Amino acid sequence: MLGPPGSGKTMLAQRLPSILPPLTFEEALETTRIYSAVGLVPEGQALVTTRPFRAPHHTISDAGLIGGGAMPRPGEVSLAHHGVLFLDELPEFKKNVLEVMRQPLEDGQVTVSRAAMSLTFPARFMLVAAMNPCPCGYYGDLVRECVCTPAQVQRYRSHISGPLLDRIDLHVEVPAVKYKELGTGSSGEPSEVIRERVKAARQRQAGRLSRMGLFANAQMQNQHLRRFCRLDDTGQKLLETAMQKLGLSARAYTRIIKLSRTIADLEGADSIQSHHLSEAIGYRSLDRVRG
Repeated sequence: MLGPPGSGKTMLAQRLPSILPPLTFEEALETTRIYSAVGLVPEGQALVTTRPFRAPHHTISDAGLIGGGAMPRPGEVSLAHHGVLFLDELPEFKKNVLEVMRQPLEDGQVTVSRAAMSLTFPARFMLVAAMNPCPCGYYGDLVRECVCTPAQVQRYRSHISGPLLDRIDLHVEVPAVKYKELGTGSSGEPSEVIRERVKAARQRQAGRLSRMGLFANAQMQNQHLRRFCRLDDTGQKLLETAMQKLGLSARAYTRIIKLSRTIADLEGADSIQSHHLSEAIGYRSLDRVRG
């Protein structure tokens, strides 16, 4: 999420678990094992029954994020297993700390090797990150003037590497909330309504993928994309144009298709339509042309 200070990025991230499906029994067992290993199971509870929400500070070390120590123990990515890992002020994290997330984002697990042993911890989490558009926070704002130079903006954003951006499906701009909107007292959809729509989409995905041992579109491999995510001629041309103009990588290509399939599932559609694909492409706003 990209937006000025006070636009609600942190609040949105904190609300995300409220619209996610409840933990299945198997997911609860896996999460409880991790929390039991570090002594974090809530007192009086046999199982962790709610999806984790972890929000480490930007001063965290790579060992704290990924796991490690003399006696290797799970890090934040594993404590967020089956839940949400929220990284606020993303460019403020040390670059080497961010780069070590690439393996768990890709594989859903992390391996910590020491001289005496090598341990693998599960780490299938939803990464949510937030950042300002520039160091002062007001680049592109229609009310407050940005005081940053173009070089400062570019240097600030370059803290997030291209390979890490490739692994983030949605680049969402969160504009500042206008005063009139604050004063109306109107509210959007309740979380319960959104959650039911998410549960229905997850059930569609499970019905399609369960025979392959998968439960969500994010887990699909190339052979599944060819089977379940076929694009018509219009969709093929649209995606080809986007790939060329935005300089997207092969990884971004597969993530756009997976996201299009999810957007279609949320809508209850059986096939990917052009407007599903257009929406997914629109979420790649931070991609850069890379040679």
